Order: sequence, then structure tokens, then C-alpha cells
Amino acid sequence: MKTVNPITTLRPDATTSDQYRREGHWRSGTVLDDLARWRAETPNAPALLVSETGRGTLELTYAQYAEYVDRFAGALHALGVRSGQVVAIQLPNVWQVGPLVLACTRLGAVAAPIMCAFRPRELERMLRRLDAVVCVTVDRWDNFDHAAALAEMAPRLPALRHRVVLGERTTDGELDFREYFEQTEHTSLPDPSVVDPDRVSLVLFTSGTSGEPKAVLHTLNTSYAWYAPVAAADGIGQDSRVYSPNAATHVVGLNLGIFMPLHRGACAVVTDRWEPEAVIGFLAQAEVSWMVIVPVFLSVLIDAMERTSQRLPTVRIIRAGGTTVPQPLFRRVTEIFGIPLDVGWGMTEGATTFTRTGEHPELAGRTVGRGAPGHEIDLRADHPISDERPGRLFVRSPSLCLATWGRDDGRLTVLTEHDDGWYDTGDLAAPDGHGGIRLHGRAEDRIGVIMIPVSDVESVLLDHPDVRDVALVGYPDGHGGELACAVVVPGEGTPTLDGLRDWLDGLGMSAWCQPSRLELMSQLPRNETGKVRKNLLRQRLLAGSGQSGRPA
Repeated sequence: MKTVNPITTLRPDATTSDQYRREGHWRSGTVLDDLARWRAETPNAPALLVSETGRGTLELTYAQYAEYVDRFAGALHALGVRSGQVVAIQLPNVWQVGPLVLACTRLGAVAAPIMCAFRPRELERMLRRLDAVVCVTVDRWDNFDHAAALAEMAPRLPALRHRVVLGERTTDGELDFREYFEQTEHTSLPDPSVVDPDRVSLVLFTSGTSGEPKAVLHTLNTSYAWYAPVAAADGIGQDSRVYSPNAATHVVGLNLGIFMPLHRGACAVVTDRWEPEAVIGFLAQAEVSWMVIVPVFLSVLIDAMERTSQRLPTVRIIRAGGTTVPQPLFRRVTEIFGIPLDVGWGMTEGATTFTRTGEHPELAGRTVGRGAPGHEIDLRADHPISDERPGRLFVRSPSLCLATWGRDDGRLTVLTEHDDGWYDTGDLAAPDGHGGIRLHGRAEDRIGVIMIPVSDVESVLLDHPDVRDVALVGYPDGHGGELACAVVVPGEGTPTLDGLRDWLDGLGMSAWCQPSRLELMSQLPRNETGKVRKNLLRQRLLAGSGQSGRPA
């Protein structure tokens, strides 16, 4: 029996809504009201500065940005998109992502941003779970034909009515994004009353503790509570130039790279590709003042700055997060930029902590900061909590999503219906001594920044004839993050890393889900209940070299 789509009916309970509004964490307006304000007050101020590969530099004013939101909303409305329906958006870091997400909001529809790293196996499951009626994708990106993959799966997706392609070519059955959305005028729009900050407006995907990706159901208000405190703490204003190389379809890129600058009347700076030496010159020209970036990208950026002797003198705040920040990076940021490195922690499900510039510099590298007012933290354990014996991290926050929804099993978990609204993050932490927390890894079996779906990859590998038993385990990538190692008990033959990855490629599995290292064992260590003792496997990985292969 098909699970009823909860997107059209799910709302926060009245008690929660009243409390968060009364405390100022939620609001009656939306990011569309922010856009309307700046369109009226500063129509000629830059809202976007974009570096497009092969197209040069593009600037959009607030008046132009708002016009594109209306134009894109009209195009979606002409395609039959109505309130509560889902529009999937699988695009790279192009300027169209922001106006397109806001266009969905204008219709009361639900935007489902999906990273281009997801390949057909994962994408088809996501579109089926959401009953997406429109999917906007790119023609080709990173040597993968996204449009062709979508066309191949479309006959198996009865809810999908339209395929829209952004790029240089389209085929039969596809709409050209630039022609239909950017160049064609569509004037019919519903009454603005369809915009509701408390209904589900955004769906993002992550993996759960079991490894199955979850649809995370956010409202405009839960998203607002994610980015507004950061904007206030960092003094984001109309003279700010905000940059994030994070995927615009991921929670950080969406909230801090798109919504936050719109909220404060700032200018978002966008680069469609991450090519550090080329990016530096553009960022300098754009006079970027604020940046959020994952540690590995930041390290590579600093390397490029040192090679080229280029500098970014206008940068005033840099935030790193998403994974452990290597200690040397704090020193390098201070040396190159002359400012401290701020960090943060957060989840796709919501809830964040972050350091404040200038506060407790002695804790650099030893804290992920504290939450904003109203963002609660609870560390739980049956023993005294310390760095040596951390507790399990629970959060309760106005930025938490309304619910998670299993991509495959359809299990709906409404957060306020469990444990009085407390959410188990799966992380271990200890107090930092100044109201914040210090992270100590994950209590559950999770790998990587984007959370590799461990059980899914393991189950697929078990179908390979050369794999009799397998466990996927994380190991350090040398940049503060994690990659996946397949620890395999051989089957009919002796597997190789390249052979396993080629096989997973053939099944359409995303590259970042796949192992980048292989270890062979005669049997996996298991406890008395039959569970693999992955702690022992991790120790083995740290002690040995293993087989390396193509990067994940």
C-alpha cells in the first residue's frame, strides 16, 4: 500500500508555533517578504554576482532577482504546479537555483533540491517517494548525462509530468529551461495567500542512522531559524558579500549561501565550478567579505593562494564546518587572512551550533560553539560526561525539521511526537566549558560529510559474486573528513577495488557512496549477537595501508 504523502498536511502544533513566534525564532513573513523589501528599497543593489564557466560574469540586481522569481513561478504555474506539489531541482551551483526555489515558495509548492552527486539509483527513489511532478536538471555535469538518466527513469515515475533541462541541448519530451523559464513570459500566478511559513516548503535528503536516506521536511520558518542567528551574530548587512562553494542544493549552501543574503539585503557571490586558482581572482574582484566553506575546500583555497600570491583582503569572517576541522587549518587561516577561523556544526535535519568571532580564542579547534537563543542541547549518558567519556548529543530547536520520511520504507517520524521534541543526533559530545560543545565523533555507523548510506552500499555489494561478506567502515581522508573502506570476505573470486567500483557504477550508484579503499579478511569480527565489530575494523584501517583506488 502506498504511503500517504504527508507534505500537504503536515504542520507544527499550535503550542510550538506560538512559543517560537513569541520568542522571535519564527515569524509570520517569509524570505519572499525580504526580497520584496529590498526590491522596493534598493532595487539597483546587487543581489547576485556570478562566475559562469564559458559565460563570464553575471550581476543581478534585487529588482532583476525578484523579476526572475516571478517569471519562474509563472512558468511552473503554467506547467500545472500547484500548492503542495513537489518540484525536484537537481542542478549544480548555478544562479537559477535560488530564484527557482523561491518560485516554488511563491506557488505554495515544495522545492526538493537534490545534489548532482546523486546518481540514477538514488534519484529515482527520491522522485518516487516525493511524487515529484516536475524535475529540473542539468544536461551534463562532471561528465555525467543527467538529462539522459532522467529520461530513462521517467516512464517508471507516473507522477512526473515534466522534465526541464538547463543546458545547451534538449531532446524530445524535455523543456528547455532558458527558453521556457527565462525567455517566455508567464503572467498567471495564484493569490499570495498560498505562501505559508509553517507548511512544508523544502525537502532535503540525508541518510539516517540505519543508512537509509531520509527526506527531511522543512518549513520556511525552520529554515529561517537556521540562518537568521548566524546572520545576526556575524553582522551580515547590505554591504556584505557572501560566498559559499558548498552545493546550493545542500542545507548549508541553501540556507547560508542563498537565503541568508536575501534576508539581510546582502549580495550572494556564486561560482558554478570549484577551481581554486580561477576562483581567487573572481572572489577578490567581488570583494567577498564572508565565507562558509568545508575544511578540505578551505585548505585547497589556501594552497592556491600561496602558489599564486593572490589574496582576499576584504574577507572578514570565514566559517568552516560539516566535518572535523584539522588543527593546522586554524593557524593557516590566521596567517593568510589575518583573522581567526570560526567553525560550526549542524545537520540537514536542523539545529546548529557555531563559534562567535573573538569569543574564547583559547578554544580554537576544541569547540564547535554554542547554539543560538532557543536552540537547546542535552548531553545524555549513564556516566559522568567528559572528553574521555562523552555523552550522546540531543537537540531541540526551532530550526529542526518538522519530520523525517524514510526514502525507501516510508516511515514518517514527526519530531515533536517523540521525547518531547528532543532529537537524537547520533553524535557524541562533551561540554567545552563555555556553554558550547566539543564533538567526539558519531555514536552510530555514519561515514562522510554527506552521510554515506552504509547499509544500502553493503547490501548492494553483497550481490557481487566475489563478495561473501562485507562491512563499510569510515577512515580519515587526511583533510579532517572521512572516506569509505569496504572490508570484504572474498566469495567466488578475489575482488579488486576497481572491479567493485566498476560494478557499482554499472548499477548507477553515486561515486561518493562507493568505497575508495578495500581490505580483505577471512572473516569479519562479530559480537555475540552477530553484529560486526566495526570498532575493531577501524583500528585495523588506521594500522594498515589497504588498497587505494579512484577518489570517492
